[in-house]
Amino acid sequence: MSRFNVPEMSCGHCTAAIEKAIKAIDPTATVSCDLGIRAVSVESFLSARAVTEAIRDAGYDVAAPAAT
Repeated sequence: MSRFNVPEMSCGHCTAAIEKAIKAIDPTATVSCDLGIRAVSVESFLSARAVTEAIRDAGYDVAAPAAT
């Protein structure tokens, strides 16, 4: 599982948009958003780069991937 820091994620709308963007390119992905630490955990065959691009395409910046 990979974790990504998303500093601008602040509400349920944000988490839904991010999850939708990732699942659009991998419908089997497991996506878990933690608003408390503003991080998104993803279990998928996608590369970290692909997930980062999906989150950015949803309108959110991604900081350096968090350690898992």
